[in-house]
This record gives sequence, structure tokens and C-alpha cells, in this order.
Amino acid sequence: MGSKLLDVKQSAPSSRPRAARHRKAADLGVLPGLIGYQLRLAQRAIFADFADSVGEDGISPGLFGILVVIGENPGLTQQALANAAHLDRSTVVTVIDKLEERALVKRHAADRRSNGLFLADKGTALLRTLKRKVAQHERRVVRDLSERERMQLVSLLQRILPDRR
Repeated sequence: MGSKLLDVKQSAPSSRPRAARHRKAADLGVLPGLIGYQLRLAQRAIFADFADSVGEDGISPGLFGILVVIGENPGLTQQALANAAHLDRSTVVTVIDKLEERALVKRHAADRRSNGLFLADKGTALLRTLKRKVAQHERRVVRDLSERERMQLVSLLQRILPDRR
């Protein structure tokens, strides 16, 4: 590991007031060398770009994931969705309520105790549009990586604490 991993980028001198130019940047200590810190910075950048890409649709990365899972699994129960999305059941109920209010998702009784989830026509159309936007977003996220590096990054990330996922 080179020393670049530990370098902290500092602003170049500018036309800021003299007092501001002489302030030292905060020392980040060990943070730049920590995987969790770098993942958090990457996540913030990715989420900001996601919002720029699909923000006008009012869909977060989490809601996009929910729509994708429902679209790929018509009739999926809320409990199965909670398990797939790594969310508690009460959170899923709230999310589905919101998506149902927007006419994106429908519930149909699967049996006496559970509902099956389906995309409504509006949800199917929106998901189709979102998938195109998200594909463009993903290309931007990895534009400085080769295809091999992208696949390697995904593989490495999948190996981080797999038993806690």
C-alpha cells in the first residue's frame, strides 16, 4: 500500500480571506486508510449521483431496490420482501403503504394471513424508466474502472463480512 492512501487532499491557496488561507485542514488521522471510511465516502458520492439521476422521480436507492425485487418476484409476500431487502417487517409495511399510495404497487391476498405484492401498471412503467437511468448512473460510478476492475470490486465487496449480510 502506497502512501497515497493516507494522503489528505488539501485545497490550493485561493483568493479567500488571509485568515481562512492560513487555517490548517483537519487531520483525519487513520480515517483515510480505513475501509469503512472509504466505503462511506463512496456511498455518499454514489447516493448523491443516484439522486441527480433519478431524483425527479422521488425514488431513493432503497425504494428502487424494493421495486426491483417486487418486479422480479410477482406475488412475493411482505415478509419475504423484508427478508430479501434486509428490513424489518414494520418498515416494509410503511414502504409498501407509500408505494401503494403512489399507485406503484398493489397488494393481493396470497392466503388468509399474507398479501402478495405486485407492481401496478404505473410501477412497471416507472421501473422500466428507472432501470435505464440507473444503468447510466452505474456507468458513471465505474467510469474510471475497467470491466475487470469493476467485477473485482464487486467480488471483493461481497467477501466483506458475508455472514453479517
